[in-house]
Amino acid sequence: MSEQQAGPALPSAEHHEGGFRPMMELIEEHTADTTRGGPHFGALIEQVRTLMDRARLACPSDDEALEAIAILEKLNEKLEGSVTDEWSSPTWTRLDLPSRGNITLPPFTIVKAGRDGVDARVTFRPFHLGGNAAAHGGQIAIALDELLGMAAAVHSGNVTRTGSLTVDYRSITPLDTELRVHTWAERMEGRKVYVRGTVHAGERLCAEANGLFIVLKPGQQ
Repeated sequence: MSEQQAGPALPSAEHHEGGFRPMMELIEEHTADTTRGGPHFGALIEQVRTLMDRARLACPSDDEALEAIAILEKLNEKLEGSVTDEWSSPTWTRLDLPSRGNITLPPFTIVKAGRDGVDARVTFRPFHLGGNAAAHGGQIAIALDELLGMAAAVHSGNVTRTGSLTVDYRSITPLDTELRVHTWAERMEGRKVYVRGTVHAGERLCAEANGLFIVLKPGQQ
């Protein structure tokens, strides 16, 4: 996640904190509006994730494909009326949901976040399959980028963007297994925040990363 800035206000098209949401919710969760999207938003996102899992490995017959297409067309028409702009999306504040309900991210939950680092749990699902029951390396990088960015945000207290990210894959990262992710800032030099992170399956190191995040200037996108 490359989204950060301590402050009580939510972003808008006019005031968007460099394109990212304020980070105070990560530090003081009681300030976040976890009602946005309604009480069934989490269940909706879980159904979408399940659909993504099914589609990743589906090999439908012609009849099944045509039926599914018809259902999905109707569903897309139904959801079209609820589409909003990015600043009003529930995924800014739904800290009660894995990855804040953001389906573009592998589902993770935050155990703790502070200036000394971020601890999280992530599970890669069939949608994230690379091959031979292993998570795709790109999906691992997405998770690490998000959580390294969070570590940079909380450490610096400022909006940042990813400057560089290097991931070393040390062993197979399994699917459908709760994994431990730890990210932390090693040092900060001016606007540069140097971060590191690890992904473990039990005691086994699956991947580790190092990155550089740049603190944005006021109003910089």
